[in-house]
Amino acid sequence: MLNQIVFEYPLAFLLLIPFFLCLVYCKPKLDALFFPTMSFLKKATKKSLLLENSLKTLIVLSLVISLASPIIRDEVNTSHDKGYEISLIVDASGSMAQNNKFNIVKEIVGDFLTKRVHDKVGLSIFADFAYVAVPLTYDKKSIKRLLSRLQVGVAGSRRTALYEALFLSSNLFKNSHAKKKVAILLTDGMNNVENIPLDVAIKTVKKYGIKVYTVGIGGVGDFDPKVLRKIAQESGGKFFEANSKQRLKQIYDTIDKLEKSKIKANKYVKKRYLFAYPLSLALFLTILLLFRKNRELA
Repeated sequence: MLNQIVFEYPLAFLLLIPFFLCLVYCKPKLDALFFPTMSFLKKATKKSLLLENSLKTLIVLSLVISLASPIIRDEVNTSHDKGYEISLIVDASGSMAQNNKFNIVKEIVGDFLTKRVHDKVGLSIFADFAYVAVPLTYDKKSIKRLLSRLQVGVAGSRRTALYEALFLSSNLFKNSHAKKKVAILLTDGMNNVENIPLDVAIKTVKKYGIKVYTVGIGGVGDFDPKVLRKIAQESGGKFFEANSKQRLKQIYDTIDKLEKSKIKANKYVKKRYLFAYPLSLALFLTILLLFRKNRELA
């Protein structure tokens, strides 16, 4: 757990047992071995003795806590070198506003991101034009935060630059050395922007070894299944159709299982040592106890 105070040597607390036994059962003459001035303290009141024992207890307790070595686990970093690299390509054209489709997609994509703990993920958006909203990163929180703020119309609302989006997002992998490169392309429309030909987009996908899963959402005639199937088949991926929120969620769950990172992450814990604080307190209390004894002897 992050920011949790733990003790490296908790068995040190067993030292408190003999101390408290001695405090209760040891005869006063034993105190004289440690405090030679004990004979002069017989005049002390019970209240004074209670205060003295309290100071002794706090000193010993502070020393034992210091010996137990308290630490704070500040952060846990995970080794990401064996994870996947995944590009999420999402249609944000005007038709995605119908039936609350875009908000449903954001919710499901957000859940998908949560599951990809060890992977690099990027996000591209397209409508009238395509753009990379977030390059490949391990920072899923930033992607989810941006995703929650995106609305239909951020890239225009009248056209669907599907091929351009596929081409642009493929270039995210240009300098990638990952063994597994995956793209998930979701749309409810057909390409009607001729900036990039389909063959060029597919050629770029194959050049960088990207497996593309295509998802068409909506009813018959909303998207072109032949094009989406062609993209998926030629890249080694798979084509899915979704006409409900439940089906869309099943699709992303299926892709998550098909492309699961089967690795055990190495965890590195950054520690902050706190033993100096109880040790300083013990020193301060010891000085306070000696100062008090000197005043009584004066």
